[in-house]
Amino acid sequence: MKENDISYDIRGAAFKVHTELGPGLLESVYETALSYELRQKGYDVKTQMGIPLIYSDIKMDIGFRLDILVNDLVIIEVKSVEKLIDVHHKQLLTYLKLSNKKLGLLINFNEVSLKDSIIRIVNNL
Repeated sequence: MKENDISYDIRGAAFKVHTELGPGLLESVYETALSYELRQKGYDVKTQMGIPLIYSDIKMDIGFRLDILVNDLVIIEVKSVEKLIDVHHKQLLTYLKLSNKKLGLLINFNEVSLKDSIIRIVNNL
């Protein structure tokens, strides 16, 4: 399955979670619920996965943790904030680069509607 197909299912699962739970909860709640929905669809889901930084042939485990990795292809960064800001986009792009992944979704569940709160970020490897 390709990244775009997975992304489609992630969006559907995110809308389901948001419809049932609404805005205003902790990120960990949305992460757990979204992970559950994706596992129910048969996806391999890893949560709070550490990402090392490789610098000059030195591997540094310095605390980068992505929220959700689906089928080892798509990263999901879950937010529950008043408003997404530039640093949130940069955070996901950094995770994509460090893990050598192509596609990520930044999802802010703290909105009345998710329609404009799911941001697709592509790493142009």
